[in-house]
Amino acid sequence: MFDKLHEECGVFGIFGHPEAANLSYLGLYALQHRGQESCGIVASDGYHLNAHLGMGLVSDVFKKDDVFDRLPGRSAIGHVRYSTAGGNDMKNCQPIMVDYSRGSIAIAHNGNLVNAQELRNKLEASGSIFSTTADTETIIHLIARAQSDSLVDRICEALHSVKGAYSLVFLTETRMVAVRDPNGFRPLSLGKLDGAYVVASESCAFDLIEAEFIRELEPGEMIVIDKHGMNSFAPFKEVKNTPCIFEHIYFARPDSRIFGSMVYTVRKEFGRQLAREYPVEADIVIAVPDSGVPAAMGYAEEAGLPLELGLIRNHYVGRTFIEPQQSIRHFGVKLKLNPVREIIEGKRVVVVDDSIVRGTTSRKIVKMIRNAGAKEIHVRISSPPTSFPCFYGIDTPSRKELISASHTIEEINRYVTSDTLGYISIEGMHETIRKQGSEGISFCDACFSGNYPVKFPRLKSDDQLGLF
Repeated sequence: MFDKLHEECGVFGIFGHPEAANLSYLGLYALQHRGQESCGIVASDGYHLNAHLGMGLVSDVFKKDDVFDRLPGRSAIGHVRYSTAGGNDMKNCQPIMVDYSRGSIAIAHNGNLVNAQELRNKLEASGSIFSTTADTETIIHLIARAQSDSLVDRICEALHSVKGAYSLVFLTETRMVAVRDPNGFRPLSLGKLDGAYVVASESCAFDLIEAEFIRELEPGEMIVIDKHGMNSFAPFKEVKNTPCIFEHIYFARPDSRIFGSMVYTVRKEFGRQLAREYPVEADIVIAVPDSGVPAAMGYAEEAGLPLELGLIRNHYVGRTFIEPQQSIRHFGVKLKLNPVREIIEGKRVVVVDDSIVRGTTSRKIVKMIRNAGAKEIHVRISSPPTSFPCFYGIDTPSRKELISASHTIEEINRYVTSDTLGYISIEGMHETIRKQGSEGISFCDACFSGNYPVKFPRLKSDDQLGLF
């Protein structure tokens, strides 16, 4: 319904706790924003792996009282998924669990492998049979075919064949392994709870279960946890650290700490920088909730303007909405947002949002605010124009669907019918995040600049590389 980018997944794992499955359930609750279409938990009792997976939200999939009775053990991993080209069906739910010659193994993946189709073609040509369309399954086949003896070496051998973005958590009967790709595209953090080790895509999951945040996994780091404790390895060639900057702009929860900085603080500072770059004579600042709120706060403080709740979000509408008739097809955004006339009427309004993708939602929001009596509407965006598709784990429209790929800022301004439109500059964005504790990190900004840090197969068109 909202014209936003979507990330694929969130992962969670815990080793050595008697309530492993229950804590994984809570961890997935905290990570629900990273994927709403399916979820699952695989638990180990030390001898066997047991799984429960399903379509829908965490609260729907795990609502039966006896679910956790079927997930015994002191170790578990979990996954929430947003499906893309792989399809929204049960066969692509994660964690993926298989039995092979060395025992059982489960895997949960956040990211996207840019050479997955190439690897899949080779594996199928040599006899592999795939049961899903997920790129994650490619890793399973590579592990099964690896020549190394130990689990760690087999995983390393498999991952040396793949390219792209991956934050992975593996679980066997007796071990948990977590690994982050050498570029560090996606976040992955390490924590501890009552002597048990915990890993999660975001630190907000630790807060919910009252685990101690220890640190983030380094790009290219692998940690192996078993009954003897934790060991850390650096099995990959060191490359430039290029984490996804859109995690700070939109994906991650504002109460998470990722890539060395607090998300809330970074978003608020983006708003301050935006006010410095695009000031305007106005009466109030309002945010497009919820992701635009921290940037709107920063903009208002820097501009010396009052921040008002001019748009109210209905939190009881799901991410998707089936419009039953053509005659009411424009009600999608209005179901989620409603302007407050008493705040807006007669005012010069600055509207702060985190991004514009196709421009369709921004146009509808501006129209609603105009109909509520706004005298002027000045749209401010706390990210640069999104002009290129992502190949590292974000569900991006094809380039031809990205409005800024083919239109100037002034043309976009006319399309969304705002009085003025301003985006934070790429330079301003990078300078802002550097000041928040991310010195020395070269964030991936390919969706804005087209500079891709990991090469991918040449496309036949400007469409996005298939995500799984």
